[in-house]
Amino acid sequence: MIIDCHCHAGRGDGLTGPWDTRAPLKHYLLRAKAAGIRRTVLFAAFHSDYATANKEVAQIVNGQPERFYGFAFVHAARDQGRVHKLVEMAVMKYGFSGIKIHRHDAPISREVCDAARMFALPVLYDVAGEVSVCELLAQEYPDVNFIIPHLGSFADDWRAQLALIDHLVRHANIYTDTAGVRRFDLLEQAVRRAGAHKILFGSDGPWLHPGVELAKIKALHLPLQQEGLVLGMNLYNLIHPVWKQWSFVLSG
Repeated sequence: MIIDCHCHAGRGDGLTGPWDTRAPLKHYLLRAKAAGIRRTVLFAAFHSDYATANKEVAQIVNGQPERFYGFAFVHAARDQGRVHKLVEMAVMKYGFSGIKIHRHDAPISREVCDAARMFALPVLYDVAGEVSVCELLAQEYPDVNFIIPHLGSFADDWRAQLALIDHLVRHANIYTDTAGVRRFDLLEQAVRRAGAHKILFGSDGPWLHPGVELAKIKALHLPLQQEGLVLGMNLYNLIHPVWKQWSFVLSG
């Protein structure tokens, strides 16, 4: 099963660009189906109130639970003091299985990491090139798994991407996704040095074409077992403990 670990959905409440205006799924779903992508992780577009945005994403996810997973988007600064409550709502009511945070909003905080630890959630944190934080995350929260998208930089900062590869190699709880990575040789190097078990397929849909992003993984010509890890099993392994723990709590 191919799982896209990185896709936005719903309406933002800004008008500075597609990222905070709207993330429509109609064309994404057609493209994903044609590419053979069976499941997708959804999280909100940028928003001034992530409680509202997460609720909209939950409606989409719970409308097709066999098609989508949900991650809760939080703002480390603006949501200070209520991160635990937002995450608890996302897990216990919406059935979400991860946290999304972006450096564009604010740097990651202990409050976010503590919530991830409490609920056994992976954190997909876009560091926007500031990859040195991975050293601190790995040291302070070795029991929390962090997915650093875009190999560390959507802005194609090859210095940051090279540095992230070193963190992937050295730290067991640091992962990356392939969304928007344009320097194919760095993607090859990441797989060669860190191993396929540290790389997750992501598209950054709906704005990037999932079929085009998937083609990069196919072009790596990995052995089938390694390709399977990248295309879905790594994501499954990161979120499965969440399902196991909280499905038991909810059913009890």
